[in-house]
Formats: sequence, C-alpha cells, structure tokens
Amino acid sequence: MNRIWGGARVRVLLSASLLVASTSALAQHASSSAEAFPSRSVRIIVPFPPGGGADTLARIMEPKLAAIWGQPIIVENKPGASGHIGADYVAKSAPDGYTLLMSSTASLTEKNVGEFAPVSLVSASAYIVTANPGVAAANVRELIALAKANPGRLTFASSGTGAASHLSAELFKAMAGVNLLHVPYKGTGQAVTDLLAGHVDLMFAPAQTVMSYVQAGKLKALAVTGSQRSETLPSLPTVAESGLPGYEAVGWFGLLVPAATPKATVSKLSVDVNRVLREREVRDRMLALGSDPAGDTPEEFAHFIRADQAKWSKLMKEAGIAAE
Repeated sequence: MNRIWGGARVRVLLSASLLVASTSALAQHASSSAEAFPSRSVRIIVPFPPGGGADTLARIMEPKLAAIWGQPIIVENKPGASGHIGADYVAKSAPDGYTLLMSSTASLTEKNVGEFAPVSLVSASAYIVTANPGVAAANVRELIALAKANPGRLTFASSGTGAASHLSAELFKAMAGVNLLHVPYKGTGQAVTDLLAGHVDLMFAPAQTVMSYVQAGKLKALAVTGSQRSETLPSLPTVAESGLPGYEAVGWFGLLVPAATPKATVSKLSVDVNRVLREREVRDRMLALGSDPAGDTPEEFAHFIRADQAKWSKLMKEAGIAAE
C-alpha cells in the first residue's frame, strides 16, 4: 500500500515538475519572442497618394526604424475615400505590430477610431494658408475682404472631404462668415499640383508639401493656422493675429496599429518611434519642411485623438459635412 502510494507520489511530483518546467519554458519563449520583435519586415500603410504630408513623414522615418529593428520597412500607399480605405485595411490586418497606419485627422472617424491602438503622435503642426499668385490678396484681411466681395467664387483645395486641409478651411469659413467653394482631391499631391496650375485658388496645406513652392515664388503663404507663429516660419503671422481672432487649427500625423495588438508590442513600437523622433537628423529634416516633430506615449496620443475628434465632429455636424 505504501509502495503504491509512494509510486503515485513520485509520479505526481514528476508531473508537477514537468508542468513548472513547461510553464517556465513557455514564459521564456514568450519573453524572447517579444524581445525579438520585429523578426521580419514591417509595413507602414499611408492611406493617401505619394507626395502628401503622411507619405513624406513615413519616408523620413523609414530608414531610421529599419536601422533600429534590423528589418526592412515598407512604406505602402493605399489611397482612397479620404484615407478610409487604407485605414480599414490596417484595422483588418493581423494585430501583431507588423502593419502600422500613418494616420491623420481624415483617416479616423467616430465609427472606426475604436478599431485602432495609438502608438505615437509623429507631428502636430499648423497648416499654411496658401494661395496661387493670381489671387489678389497678400494677407488674411485682404483674403476675407476678397471672399466677401465674391461669394462662392474663390475655391479651396483639400486632400479629401473630412481631411484637416478641408476642415481647417471650413472653420475659417464659419468664423470669417465667407463662402468659399470646396474642391476635394484624392490626396495632397494632386491638390497642390492644381493649386500651382491655378485651377484652384487656395489651400490650407501641410507645410512640408508647399514650402518649397512658396520659397520659389510659385505660391503665396498668407498665414499659419496655429495659435502661435511657427519656429521655422517666424515671419509668417497666424490667422488669428492677421484678421480672424480666435482661429486655430492644427494638422497632425501619427502611427496606429490594430486595436487587438498586444500592449507590449504597442509599447515597444512607441518607444522606438519616439527614439527616431528625437534624432537630430530626423528633427532637422522635419523642421526644414515646416513640420514640428512630436512624440508621446500611447496613452497621451489616445487623449490627443479624443480631443481632436470632439472639435472636428462638432464642426462637421454644424456644417453638415459627412465623412466619406
């Protein structure tokens, strides 16, 4: 009897030891897997055509992230529906950290924001009120006067309905009491091309997409949309100080992943993205384009998105704008 119990006890102890060893091995494997991330190429989906702000920033960051991770980074453009096609693609991707979205205001809505986990804000910058040289206005006051004298005649381009380039102009219209005609495009690059050609009169544009043309005299910069003057464009007044008190609008770009992505993976992505954003070369390139480098935690970025959406959702409802 004792021999039987003794044998059973040995088997129980052996089983327990094997279970502990197995559990420990699994934990070590999970830990090493997390530390090894990423172990293959990573994609950054830009939900807009090449040449826009999101595309430019993704390509500035790509070689630096590749160097940190020791893996290729593929920047892939999936434009359409004001950024929603690319956003939907990322939301439905495997939640493993290998597919990121370089998002902007336009890519997120009240309906889809819950499908993503914020990683980090990349840039939050004032836009530039930009005009074709043929527009007879040298500043915001003259622009408002010109618009009031010609209701519905002046046109403004945007990268799509619901994009920051659209909503910042709609806010301007509402506060100034003017009627401007919206001409949406499928991306910032196409919009800027038509602005240069004079097919549209105005654009509230990301600095990185228009400053080279402003410096070359091919476009006019009237003001910046932020609450303060830009460090990189100190001579350019804000909209608020040059004719429209209280006006403020900021365009942002940031990285997100599918909502179910493990928190440890999101945290690693955020830490590495912030490391890149602190690099002097990256900061200098962004600032040279008029794009202010950001960087924050996933929690801080989530709070930023909620506040931004609340502001623009209110405007869209009041103006009767439906996101595409």
